[in-house]
Amino acid sequence: MSANNSVKYITKIQLCKTVALLNPDYRRKNSDVLYVSVTIFAVFLFAMSVSILSESTLNHDTAAVTDVYAQPYVETVKHRNLTIDLGNGLKTNAQLTIPAVGEGPFPGVIIFPGAGAGSVFPSTSPYSHMAEYLSERGYAVLRYDKRGVGPNFTISDSNAWGNLTFDNLKQDAEKALAVLLQQPEVNATKKATLIGHSEGTNIPPRVAVDNPDKVRNIVLMAPVAEKWTDIIYFQEVAKPVLYAENILEKGHPGQISVKEASKDPIFQTLVGGNLTQLLLSQTNVTDNNRTGTLPEQENNTNDDLISIEGVLKPALVREYENETSPNASLLSAKCIAVYGCPSYGKSFSALPSVIGMIGNVSSNTGILILVGENDSLTPLNQALLMQQRLTEVNHPDHQIIVFPNLGHSFAPSNQWIDSHGLMEEYVFQDLFEWLSSPSRQK
Repeated sequence: MSANNSVKYITKIQLCKTVALLNPDYRRKNSDVLYVSVTIFAVFLFAMSVSILSESTLNHDTAAVTDVYAQPYVETVKHRNLTIDLGNGLKTNAQLTIPAVGEGPFPGVIIFPGAGAGSVFPSTSPYSHMAEYLSERGYAVLRYDKRGVGPNFTISDSNAWGNLTFDNLKQDAEKALAVLLQQPEVNATKKATLIGHSEGTNIPPRVAVDNPDKVRNIVLMAPVAEKWTDIIYFQEVAKPVLYAENILEKGHPGQISVKEASKDPIFQTLVGGNLTQLLLSQTNVTDNNRTGTLPEQENNTNDDLISIEGVLKPALVREYENETSPNASLLSAKCIAVYGCPSYGKSFSALPSVIGMIGNVSSNTGILILVGENDSLTPLNQALLMQQRLTEVNHPDHQIIVFPNLGHSFAPSNQWIDSHGLMEEYVFQDLFEWLSSPSRQK
């Protein structure tokens, strides 16, 4: 396997700072003995305080510093707001982030975010941090909101958002790519890098296949390799069942206690926030019907226990089917759900898998796969399947990096639910080092 086709595991990086201590000259001829003693004691206290401060600093884990960081009051990037015309009278907001020094042209990058109607512009957005990190190091980075998206997780155009499909997303991505390459600060001759995160990883490979003359690299962060329906099944059925079997099944094989499960915050999150409501909706029982007793519980000596396979799993499957196969009334109804509407889900359900088409990406396009070892939404096996497929087709320039202890958001997380923290800076550092390697500057 070539150097570019490698698997890299990142371990904790520690920052070590050397503290220089200037020792004064204590030789003072003809000085009073008391004066000398006081001076030595003062220097001793100063040395001890610096030593304690140094030890405290060394105990903090952080990313390795490889370049000089600007002071907070120094502007290191500039922003230019743009409007992208998506066609049919529909427009969306965009922003180009560029280095503060130099006229360019700079290599261009576009970021495609994950699921939902979150804007990519707030300073708290991980995509803002990524854009600034790359621009500080010489890249022009374009971010834009999905059609119909407003600020602060709001919908600015319910018609555009409610009828959004994957084809819309891909067409919008290609228009954004054209806009990026038209900017005077961007080096269009070097082509662009497309970065997708989570659901957004569906876009770069497909745009790259159809636009090989415009795409130099694609970066897939927490990638979706299989069909969208396979991922949703894992998230909404397989993972809750796995948690029930491994964590909640206590002394009663194949069963869980509804009362105990309802007190478990992780499990409640996995099943959508309300286990009791999930179970009642599955059996068409209302809370007013004998306080919500389930049919299976009537015959149990302990009516708090339910079967994992017989009750819990069918309830989860029903919710999964409702989401992935919406009926006609749901498809025609107005929708402003911030995590996607029925037409959106239907279009993704019909989408072929990424591993089924990524072999068609040009051999001249570099491919980087980044994944957290504890990713609970698009698990590690998705990235590994992608890596295996690229190896199978002998793609000459691909690499996978697995980050221990990081989750779907590339922040420290457990294996069951994502912490939704900010992306660790050393992830950006590895991304930058890959992009700036000599083999990708041709």
